[in-house]
Amino acid sequence: MGLEALSQTARLVVLASGGGRSLENLQKEILAGRLRAEIVQVIVSKAGIGAQERAARLGLPCRVIGKQSHLRSADRDEALLTCFDQAKPTLILMAGWLQLLPIPERYEGRVLNIHPSLLPAYGGRGYYGEHVHAAVARDARRISGCTIHFASQAYDEGPVLLQEAVLLAEGAEPEAIATAVFEAECRAYPAAVRAVLSGHARWQQGRVRWS
Repeated sequence: MGLEALSQTARLVVLASGGGRSLENLQKEILAGRLRAEIVQVIVSKAGIGAQERAARLGLPCRVIGKQSHLRSADRDEALLTCFDQAKPTLILMAGWLQLLPIPERYEGRVLNIHPSLLPAYGGRGYYGEHVHAAVARDARRISGCTIHFASQAYDEGPVLLQEAVLLAEGAEPEAIATAVFEAECRAYPAAVRAVLSGHARWQQGRVRWS
């Protein structure tokens, strides 16, 4: 049984720490009818960032929970979990979220993260956004891509749900790599969410099971 079976429209909480392009892409998929879901809450880690502005433009409820609003990490974690519990999400989607997220047992298998590389390559603390693409360019890689995985208590770890590779031009600069990878992200993240909601992919004892 898929998660969508629990309710006709899945409830999504989206977390972002940057410009919010993935947030907007998810909302476009919803409005186009390709994703049977509703974004019931956006959480940003800092006031004034692009993701907050996009949420306002898209008419999505948005809260700031980060170091500005909660200095102590324990207070931030408590505020995040309280917000989750109030929103009653089917899934929690990290979309460029840079803080380590607390995942208690009740949310295991319901938190997804997207990373702009083919994990385990270029993953872990400090590898995010342009830092990943700069490292790929430095190493003259010809293939990069994105990874969607079930989140765990460590940065960029947890069982991989879906990956999409992209072929890079020889000598590709970080900006060109970022563009190619984001195009893959726009396809891969909604596809991964659909797979989980439909029950084709699911978390089972710390592993991904496909059917």
